[in-house]
Amino acid sequence: MFFYNFPFQADIAMKEKFLRLEHWTSRLALYGACAMLLLAASLAMFQIITRFVLELPAEWTEVLIRFSLIWMVFLGIPTAFRQGAMVSVDVLYRWSPPRFRRVLDWVVCLAAIGLIAIIIWWGWDYAVRGKVQTMAGLESLSMFWAYLAMPVGGLFSLMGILGNLLDPQRLELETAV
Repeated sequence: MFFYNFPFQADIAMKEKFLRLEHWTSRLALYGACAMLLLAASLAMFQIITRFVLELPAEWTEVLIRFSLIWMVFLGIPTAFRQGAMVSVDVLYRWSPPRFRRVLDWVVCLAAIGLIAIIIWWGWDYAVRGKVQTMAGLESLSMFWAYLAMPVGGLFSLMGILGNLLDPQRLELETAV
């Protein structure tokens, strides 16, 4: 198998360059997901204070909380893919000989890439169609920005999927009982 045993020095260098790029993009996506979680929590606290303390509710915060959580999910998915925790076939993987495990890796990788390709394709279509829609409570913002989370998260996920294929981490098997 080509990706499993790199016989040439150029192939090893190419693999290492890709894994460095993947590490950088996965970190960027994870930091973005953390920032979105922080934004959602901060807006929720602001909403609680304005609603119950000041008795002047800020309706726009609900919309931004929802969208920041959507972005958080789609930016957090690449980390799960990279750690091998997204599509789990633990039992079959544990009972298989090493050669068949690599076949399982490829099957899971191709299935995940197929799913993410659909998410990118339809996510972009949703985003483009959502340009004419506005957010309830924030009429100055287009729904494009909310729907854009799908293709952006999908592109980051592709890097994580390929990174896991080249350098499997199997972190979900480490913590399984």
